[in-house]
Amino acid sequence: MALTESNMLPIGTIAPDFSLKDTVSDKILSVNDLFSDKATIVMFICNHCPYVIHVKDELVRLAHDYQPKGVKLVAISSNDIEKYPQDGPEAMKVFAKESGFTFPYLYDETQEIARAYDAACTPDFYIFDGAKKLRYRGRLDESRPRVENPKPVTGKDLRGALDAILSNQSIPKIQFPSMGCNIKWKI
Repeated sequence: MALTESNMLPIGTIAPDFSLKDTVSDKILSVNDLFSDKATIVMFICNHCPYVIHVKDELVRLAHDYQPKGVKLVAISSNDIEKYPQDGPEAMKVFAKESGFTFPYLYDETQEIARAYDAACTPDFYIFDGAKKLRYRGRLDESRPRVENPKPVTGKDLRGALDAILSNQSIPKIQFPSMGCNIKWKI
């Protein structure tokens, strides 16, 4: 695993449009289907990354806590499945069900969407407001797998940004990049 930081897409960027297959429902879903008029979290994840596995229960808690408030969550996997078949659509469907995901888990076969969002790692998080403007990009919290002094997985950074958006407050200007495994790009 190569530790990689997110690229920090500029705040205010309008969500790049896409239509991708949801591996859970087998439906093609677009930004218009997936985004909320309150806030939407777009997450680039995959099945095998230890950083994703470390936070997946918090992703489920986020959905449980914020979907009733009108927030939508969308997970996207963009990894090269020829080299990483464990991240393919069938395995994604199993991973989503076993993890208890209540949000779509989309497959970005061409990797065009990861490039459009300037995604670099898994997990990589983006929060867009109701106008589809980027308000937050960065880490879930300061926890990491396999460190000497582990911090608990709380979702503090992401939750703070969501709470600010939902209450029309400003989000801190200092946002820390997410860190995880690099996206497995096709050559």
